[in-house]
Amino acid sequence: MTADVPPQPTASRATGRVGDASPFALGLLLRRAHWRAAAVMAEALRPLGIELRHFAVLIVLVDYGPTVQRDLAAATGSDKAGIMRVVDDLERKGLVVRKAVPGDRRVRAVEITPQGMELFDAAHVAAEPLAERLVAELGAGEPERLMDLLNRFAYPAEG
Repeated sequence: MTADVPPQPTASRATGRVGDASPFALGLLLRRAHWRAAAVMAEALRPLGIELRHFAVLIVLVDYGPTVQRDLAAATGSDKAGIMRVVDDLERKGLVVRKAVPGDRRVRAVEITPQGMELFDAAHVAAEPLAERLVAELGAGEPERLMDLLNRFAYPAEG
């Protein structure tokens, strides 16, 4: 004889559609938002002859100054071979240079050039109208609120 066992509630299954209540919903939504934002930013960078992977390296160099490739890979989420290709591309375009690191002949630091800084600034000018278009569907104050929430999510307070 089997006892009547009440059915166990099951979690919602991931659908990737609006209103998805699954445990994957937030991740799927963030992935979709990333794709949309990345497409817009790629559109801004395309006329300048670089891709998002190149721009990510330039951001690190502007923020931190000369940086060894190992640290660039960690900062951009790339692997050793991938970061080498990106730095090679940027170096060919005259946007970065590799320089010897004092005390370690094997290591080279990557440094942004004046031409790289010009392109970095031009990218921001090119991205401005596209970034505005990206949040055009949001109401007054919502773009700022979205940025606040995403910053708190991406950089949780330590404690």
